[in-house]
Amino acid sequence: MSRQIPFKLVLLGESAVGKSSLVLRFVKDQFDDYRESTIGAAFLTQTVPLDENTTIKFEIWDTAGQERYKSLAPMYYRNANCAVVVYDITQTASLEKARTWIRELQRQADPSIIIALCGNKTDLSIRRQVTQEEAKKYAEEEGLMWAETSAKTGEGVNEIFTAIARKLPLDAPPRAGAARAGGAKGVDLNRQSASTPNEACNC
Repeated sequence: MSRQIPFKLVLLGESAVGKSSLVLRFVKDQFDDYRESTIGAAFLTQTVPLDENTTIKFEIWDTAGQERYKSLAPMYYRNANCAVVVYDITQTASLEKARTWIRELQRQADPSIIIALCGNKTDLSIRRQVTQEEAKKYAEEEGLMWAETSAKTGEGVNEIFTAIARKLPLDAPPRAGAARAGGAKGVDLNRQSASTPNEACNC
């Protein structure tokens, strides 16, 4: 008998790093060059089939990046099963902001939350300020998943959400605080070309 399991996912990151564009690409496979800033948060859903019997349903909260909305963020990441913290590879400051969000999640979110660090805008790699090595090293140190994406071209977008889906504890009730396994290491989601989808999320 097939089953669909809901999990709450929240997107965090500075304004204009492409959070909403990332979600739009994942949910509708669309990109809008002139997308307006999110006010408060937007809610979307999308499913990811794991096998013929199991489908993950992501309940996605896309939060606003502007500082004036920061106080609202705990409403959205509270009880979240997973978080995607987005930075812009062409803006060093956006990675620093991502580090701030990750520290906040580590302090205040559910201890079992799965956190993925996502460097967006790889289509603008000619303007890159954040190296893959720097971001990857930070993700490994903090036990995060890591990937780079382009919401504009779609590169890496489905892969990061699928890898998160494969890490979720399917035997535990959604939003129940299952203890995180100790000693988790970061996962380089960009190293998928030589691996199967199942291997991409071994952590």
